[in-house]
Amino acid sequence: MGLVVQKYGGSSVADAEGIKRVAKRIVEAKKDGNQVVVVVSAMGDTTDELIDLAAQVSPMPAGREFDMLLTAGERISMALLAMAIKNLGHAAQSFTGSQAGVITDSVHTKARIIDVTPGRIRTSVDEGNIAIVAGFQGVSQDKKDITTLGRGGSDTTAVALAAALEADLCEIYTDVDGVFTADPRVVKKARKIDWISFEAMLELASSGSKVLLHRCVEYARRYKIPIHVRSSFSGLPGTWVSDQPHPRHTASAQRGAEQVEQAIISGVAHDTSEAKVTVVGVPDKPGEAAAIFRTIADGQINIDMIVQNVSAAATGLTDISFTLPKTDGRKVIDALGKIQPTIGFESLRYDDQIAKISLVGAGMKTNPGVTATFFEALSDAGVNIELISTSEIRISVVTRADDVGEAVRAVHTAFGLDSDTDEAVVYGGTGR
Repeated sequence: MGLVVQKYGGSSVADAEGIKRVAKRIVEAKKDGNQVVVVVSAMGDTTDELIDLAAQVSPMPAGREFDMLLTAGERISMALLAMAIKNLGHAAQSFTGSQAGVITDSVHTKARIIDVTPGRIRTSVDEGNIAIVAGFQGVSQDKKDITTLGRGGSDTTAVALAAALEADLCEIYTDVDGVFTADPRVVKKARKIDWISFEAMLELASSGSKVLLHRCVEYARRYKIPIHVRSSFSGLPGTWVSDQPHPRHTASAQRGAEQVEQAIISGVAHDTSEAKVTVVGVPDKPGEAAAIFRTIADGQINIDMIVQNVSAAATGLTDISFTLPKTDGRKVIDALGKIQPTIGFESLRYDDQIAKISLVGAGMKTNPGVTATFFEALSDAGVNIELISTSEIRISVVTRADDVGEAVRAVHTAFGLDSDTDEAVVYGGTGR
């Protein structure tokens, strides 16, 4: 008998029928002789709807109360799911994040997990219960306030619990059959990936792939927790994310080994949730960039791509552009506006009509043709590039938001990732 942690996303528990379908699947895992811990997201787009509601009531809601509001979504899901399981004749207990022992720092709306002490969960499953845990939430270590973990928080909760409970497996159930070479909502010919390494998945996730969030993958990699991403709407095998290929996928892993000197492309990710800020006319001398990015860091704002132009010889001034979540746009503009007199830059430009497109795969650094093919595909599709960023296994560009669909499809085709069989199926969810 093993211990399995299962996580079900919002689209899987979007309505009463979905909750009953999920309950049956959980009971099957229990009947197979496993101890089962389940993590749930809020129903459907509940979290997004609560965010919209808060914005109507207050333009700048206090972080503490905002978190208190958002945690309501998962509490509804966990209670309803526990009821549905009991109706099937099995014992179930629901727990909030704080009851499950998810201890976080005090940063509201994007708290980070400090520790997990799942004593109550362990006791509950040892007594024969199925434990249902509200994802996305915890309790701060110092003030004992309710906190939320930010986007992908339920995935992170699931992996963190799996690590703390020393689970055999963490299953992430979603509305698609696994991790695809591109978003199936945008690329109908996207192919399902049988196995992907933590590193490649981390790059896809941080580049906008919504099926797994990067924090969850980071946690899984650190604690070596294998993740099985699959659909709650079908019984098909999904995608294994781990440091070593799953035994079922040794053949495809061997094929990859045979072409180890070739660039092995994992997929194309895109992200439309970011904005671009350009600081115009920054004096090109030591300490100016440091002051800009220290101000941003002090505001607890994560930034992504950074590009600095070569300074003009005549003026000794340069431009620094970077991307960040749209939700933090106003905060950054206000913070940088306050230090403008100190640094003496000319102006700020804010652009929220951008998209990031990323090509992820191993061996890019040693394959010069990859970059050329990538840019040729974008050029042929008539897509202009505004920023470029690279790593050993990723190339990212910023384009206009209106061009993103065409750009992703063009790159996907150019690298031979299109499936020649069935179109990828999206079983539910709005993709919001």
